[in-house]
Amino acid sequence: MLKDVVALAHDGTGAFGLGLVSDVFGYDRSDDGLPVYDFAVATERPGRVRTDTGLVVHVEHGLERAASADLVIVLGWEHEDVDPPAAYGQVLRAAVARGARVMSHCTGAFVVAASGIADGRTLATHWRHADALARRYPAVTVDRDVLYVDDDPVFSSAGSAAGIDTCLHLLRREHGVAVANTVARRLVVPPHRDGGQAQYVEGPSLPADDGQRLREVLPWALERLDQPLSVGQLAARAMTSPRSFARHFRALTGTTPHAWLLAQRVALAQQLLESTDLPVEEVARRSGFGAATTLRHHFTRRVSTSPQAYRHTFRGTPAAAGSTRPAG
Repeated sequence: MLKDVVALAHDGTGAFGLGLVSDVFGYDRSDDGLPVYDFAVATERPGRVRTDTGLVVHVEHGLERAASADLVIVLGWEHEDVDPPAAYGQVLRAAVARGARVMSHCTGAFVVAASGIADGRTLATHWRHADALARRYPAVTVDRDVLYVDDDPVFSSAGSAAGIDTCLHLLRREHGVAVANTVARRLVVPPHRDGGQAQYVEGPSLPADDGQRLREVLPWALERLDQPLSVGQLAARAMTSPRSFARHFRALTGTTPHAWLLAQRVALAQQLLESTDLPVEEVARRSGFGAATTLRHHFTRRVSTSPQAYRHTFRGTPAAAGSTRPAG
């Protein structure tokens, strides 16, 4: 179980990432029944560390603090053409060797790649730096499109805000949907964003009316996940043709209507498994999969475990889900 989290900082470290992971793992939310972590920031030479925005922070711990961590987070590395200090690579290799996890935020992927722990694995980073990462570390596969990559025990996030997605994903894996959703509500962010970075790269925007109608379809669909929902039905609700709807949907969300619906239904099934004693067959019906066999197929592909095993792990998680519908 995730208990001890250490973020690695350095001169030029990303201020946004430092604040983000400090908020997720360093803030005491026990009043909501949420886990409390032993969180610390560490650096090669303890003392003053200047961030990429000029903000100076005082870091008390040296890299030895990471020796007990269950999760080591590598913050943004702005010097993509400069090899990071060897000591950081030693910390990351030791973490993976003892069974801990490593997460990179944004360009922290360069430090992870330099350590060698991602050789033969896939990493994400900000789309502006993806080509440079791929050129510099050819043993690593770089996914330019996604918001984050789960290549356990190595997790990596794309641009700045994608670090939130990655942290929430880790919370879902460790503690279940209820905890992740409660933290997301405290942060006032969606518990899960579908699609990838492509939706944030500059491109043609949707007409205002089309975009508004499309956004109104999403909550409408979330209220009806137990019903058959076709692209034709969703398109009719948005008052557009199925082809135009599918094109605009991808532009808005970065994914297809089918993939989005599947993700929402799996998320609803997770919440039902955590918060109710409903039989798997009823969970399948309420989440729109119809049959338990269909639920098991999609659930296992997306969550990497069976519905029953998931329930055994997360039933009775302290934080209440609050709703049986995905929040977005």
